[in-house]
Amino acid sequence: MMTEIENAHLDIAAASHPGRTGKINEDRYDVVTFLTGDRGDLPAVFAILCDGIGGHRAGEIAAQMGVTIISEAIAASDGLQPLKLLQKAVQQANKAIFEASLSQQGRRGMGTTCACAWVIEDRLYTANLGDSRIYLLRGGHILQLTTDHTWLQEAYDAGILNEAQGETHPNAHVIHRYLGAARAPRPDFRLWFFDGEGDADALENQGLCLEPGDLLLLCSDGLTDLVSDDEIRNLMKTTSLEHGPTALIDLANARGGHDNVTVVLLRVPGGPDRTVKPVRKPRLIVGCLVALIVMGILAAAVYVGLRWQRQHADANREPMPAVTQPLFTQLPEMFSASGSATPVIEINETPKAEQAPTLTPWPTHTPPSE
Repeated sequence: MMTEIENAHLDIAAASHPGRTGKINEDRYDVVTFLTGDRGDLPAVFAILCDGIGGHRAGEIAAQMGVTIISEAIAASDGLQPLKLLQKAVQQANKAIFEASLSQQGRRGMGTTCACAWVIEDRLYTANLGDSRIYLLRGGHILQLTTDHTWLQEAYDAGILNEAQGETHPNAHVIHRYLGAARAPRPDFRLWFFDGEGDADALENQGLCLEPGDLLLLCSDGLTDLVSDDEIRNLMKTTSLEHGPTALIDLANARGGHDNVTVVLLRVPGGPDRTVKPVRKPRLIVGCLVALIVMGILAAAVYVGLRWQRQHADANREPMPAVTQPLFTQLPEMFSASGSATPVIEINETPKAEQAPTLTPWPTHTPPSE
């Protein structure tokens, strides 16, 4: 089971608005931060957004059930197999919503879209059903990572319609995959990142490595119906993370706001002007302190040993004989004894005492952990 924490390793901002047509807000979202992994030390953020369908059929109830059930299922897991856990959680939520839709007449047919982004350390895992989207903004570009499960998207893929024809088509918002269906839906794990890749390639992109400065955006179709991808990208270039969701919602509302609008932003700290936070900084600091203490003890022991050795050597050395007269007064005797014109003078130099070693302090700067 994961441990929830207050301080996330990602920067987070989110907002939701019912729009300007008087509709009930059927959008729901949640962002959960916790520690996961086999040792429980990996920071993780799980974000989910659900857009209820069937407004007069309690779409908001379906959306809230989807958010609550899936978030709780993820939080109760060990996080070791993200895609399997997401699939199980989606199936659990679908069954509960479908059964709830049969319990009361006013809830029959209710359902909800679902978009999930799960970041474990710097790895991204996604799942989606319906037309709520997940985008990645990186280096001035915007990428739609998910596929819409709508009649319109299938018509585009089949070449039946072009985008101009689809804007006013009556089936534009017919959804083919959602939570609350009688038959359990398959969550879409395709994560589209490179041009020209197929379904298998998109599945292999799961666990995508995020970079410092990357921005993930989850949103309901109330935003993308009225604001283009390029407009989203350009607005986020000039808007802070804190004000980003509100700025996007305001732009959609300024163009009519015909639907609920919800935006969730997750940003990886760092980039040109910021420094990435080391994930395991506390453990690194403790290790460095222990190393410094051990090396300090060893250095002190070496120093004391050298001092003792020097003092012991000085105590056992024979004292120098005292010179009772200047050397030049002895020179005639030396000449006469040797009979040589060149005196031989023996000089007995006493070795200088060894100096105490200079201790080099242990480096206090250590490279940041990866």
